[in-house]
Amino acid sequence: MKKPLGLYIHIPFCAAKCPYCGFYSKAPAPGDSPEETAGKRREYVKRVIEDTKELGAKYGPGRIVDTVYIGGGTPSILESELIEDIIEAARESFEICSDAEISIEVNPGTVTGEKLKAYRKDGINRLSIGCQSLDDGVLKNLGRIHTAAQFKETFRLAREAGFENISCDLMFSVPGCTEGIWRETVREIVKTAPEHVSFYSLQIEEGTVFYDRYRRGEFDEVPDEVDRKMYHEALSILREAGYVQYEISSAAKEGFRCRHNIKYWTLAEYIGIGDSASSYIDGKRVTNPPFYEYHENTAADDMSEYVFTGLRMNDGIGLEDFEKRFGCSLFEAFPQGEEELATFVREGDVLAEGGRLKITEKGFDISNKIMAIFV
Repeated sequence: MKKPLGLYIHIPFCAAKCPYCGFYSKAPAPGDSPEETAGKRREYVKRVIEDTKELGAKYGPGRIVDTVYIGGGTPSILESELIEDIIEAARESFEICSDAEISIEVNPGTVTGEKLKAYRKDGINRLSIGCQSLDDGVLKNLGRIHTAAQFKETFRLAREAGFENISCDLMFSVPGCTEGIWRETVREIVKTAPEHVSFYSLQIEEGTVFYDRYRRGEFDEVPDEVDRKMYHEALSILREAGYVQYEISSAAKEGFRCRHNIKYWTLAEYIGIGDSASSYIDGKRVTNPPFYEYHENTAADDMSEYVFTGLRMNDGIGLEDFEKRFGCSLFEAFPQGEEELATFVREGDVLAEGGRLKITEKGFDISNKIMAIFV
């Protein structure tokens, strides 16, 4: 049996840098002509293809790729021919199974019907659309380059192009987003009927424009109680519409969980290609330049990561699965954690039943405290 493998391919380019974004991405350099900007993107794709071939030769034998995720940045800012070249290089360098989940992130301000049709022709079968909000005022506050109407048109064109697996990203607890606006955004998304919805609370990260504005007192963080109310209201609306939450910030219709992201939460292997992309393979964690990091996991590292990422998921972790994988029981590995966890079980924040540990919806509000037991 060949070992399953995921591929993540990072495209760092954006039309403009969103003021809240802490990911590695870059807008066109001041003074660059459109030709110079296009040339830099072509050179980057050329390097990505070279790296893909090199990594395929090293890690491809004995493995089969079952998920590919092209993220960013804004991958849809590239010409469709460049995306085609990347997919072709991946197919030439790795064995990709016939039913692989192949995703690409798109921004409604940079994608066209022609691009979407080209993606389907290339074998891409899942879209992740960066919607964030369906209120134009909130979108403007977030520095997004698209409007709510552009999102709806992009969604329509995606269906027309043949996409049957679409995910939409939403963001709450952002400046200008009242509880009413958030509620209406979630309801409108449900009417649009994507197969998958991701919903994230704004994180104010160092090195971002939002962080500087926050430090200058230009806006306040949303109070925790309001943030949690927005989170649970979204879950309620999604649940009523037939979506099933399967991870802290993810809900999907039956059969449409994001297979690639599940790799991150279950300690499965994946390779990151491109600037700043991360890999976990052969027990090693590597982050590509410009943030180069290398770490060879110990058995204790693997056990910690397996538990605290697994607890992000509604299914939690199986105690028997843990023992089979690591050769010891969970509380032999974390003897100090049994008493601490018991407190969370008594409070209804964790379920311990059927040989599994799961964080409850109530417990997700304090999930970091629970997961910290196993760090």
